Amino acid sequence: MKVEGQCHCGAIVYEADVTPGTVAICHCADCQMQSGSVFRMNIAAPADTFRICKGTPKKYIKVGDSGARRVHAFCDQCGGPVYSSAMDNPQTYSLRVGALKQRYELGKPVRQIWTKRRLPQIPHFDTEEEFDGQP
Repeated sequence: MKVEGQCHCGAIVYEADVTPGTVAICHCADCQMQSGSVFRMNIAAPADTFRICKGTPKKYIKVGDSGARRVHAFCDQCGGPVYSSAMDNPQTYSLRVGALKQRYELGKPVRQIWTKRRLPQIPHFDTEEEFDGQP
């Protein structure tokens, strides 16, 4: 399925192909902090289908406890998130579901990760897979 996304102000516009029914929720502390919310919903897009149509996102390199480096791209005008990916030769881009025009057609989340960081006031989501950490 072709999806179109953009940051809040529209300075960054992008498109990609995704597979509906593959939405994931991440409850990790980084996703909570970077989204300003209690979790983040993502969907993977193969790298060969992802294309920036307008603008150039600003990139932040996050180094995990494991030493892994990930790119977090966002709009330098409004701060709207665009994607995250591996730093070198990404195979997929993790797109932020809330920034996609087709977010209502992507289906319910099927996987949750970092559930040990889920805030206690958040209700349990019925998903096929749950992981305490990174699978």
